[in-house]
Amino acid sequence: MTDFTTFPTDTLKFDASGLIAAIIQDDQNLRVLMLGYMNRESLQQTLETGKVSFYSRSRQQLWVKGESSGNFLHLRSIRYDCDADALLITALPDGPTCHTGETSCFFRSEPAPANALGFLTQLQNLLETRKAERPEGSYTTKMFAKGLDKIAQKVGEEAVETVIAAKNDDEAEFIYEASDLLFHLMLLLAQKNLRLEDLVKELEKRHG
Repeated sequence: MTDFTTFPTDTLKFDASGLIAAIIQDDQNLRVLMLGYMNRESLQQTLETGKVSFYSRSRQQLWVKGESSGNFLHLRSIRYDCDADALLITALPDGPTCHTGETSCFFRSEPAPANALGFLTQLQNLLETRKAERPEGSYTTKMFAKGLDKIAQKVGEEAVETVIAAKNDDEAEFIYEASDLLFHLMLLLAQKNLRLEDLVKELEKRHG
């Protein structure tokens, strides 16, 4: 578990009421879940416990999100903006974040959009869990048991099938084969204790 207790709270600029705005995003799909306010005490509690806490301006008291509903927000990352007067927090929600029962508090007119690529994060996490736990009957368990060479070979096979599909006039077939290629590449990354983020960093370095 990440140690958040070293987060530089002294850098932050709380307003005249001693509060700072905190935007909460779903860690897996980056959907904006809610906006809340923290004081120093609720922020410190969040950092120490890993459960996101706020200061209620209406009740004028500290509250842990989910303390009554059970829908806690589990802290995954925390950042502050350029002026150090707002926080951006990613968290794993136990259930709906909004008190209305909606996934996000920003549901009016149309649901708050999710980042479609966020599913890749969920898939990566699942692959890492499967590698560690090796559930019986799982395809990934069989592949991890066969080891690096077999997984790398499978990536090569899927790459060839993707190239062949690209030459055919069948979009559905190409999407199917390219999806297989991406899945097995992620499997290979998990085998080598790497993640897609490592590839993104390399691409960003080249772009720069």
